[in-house]
Amino acid sequence: MKFCPNCEVKLKNDDSGLQCPKCDYVERKQITKANNVVQEYESQFNVLSQNETVETLPTIKIECEKCGNDEAVWWMLQTRSADEPTTQFYRCSKCRHTWRNYA
Repeated sequence: MKFCPNCEVKLKNDDSGLQCPKCDYVERKQITKANNVVQEYESQFNVLSQNETVETLPTIKIECEKCGNDEAVWWMLQTRSADEPTTQFYRCSKCRHTWRNYA
């Protein structure tokens, strides 16, 4: 809320800016350009990196969508809110393709 510097009356919104209804003082709108900068960054949270060995993870018999291999390692992660089920991740033991299952 702004007031007129001349007569101290509350300024009202107008098409051109803020205007005093008493003395016709006008404070022009300032046009500002918004720079929308999208900043990309690499996540620092990796559960299993692409080149990491998976010998300690459990295996499961499931068909790979990419190569048709029938064995993959799996792990679970809470990716959504706490009242939602966990997300299951699978990585093919042959081609290392990774996919997920929202249980």
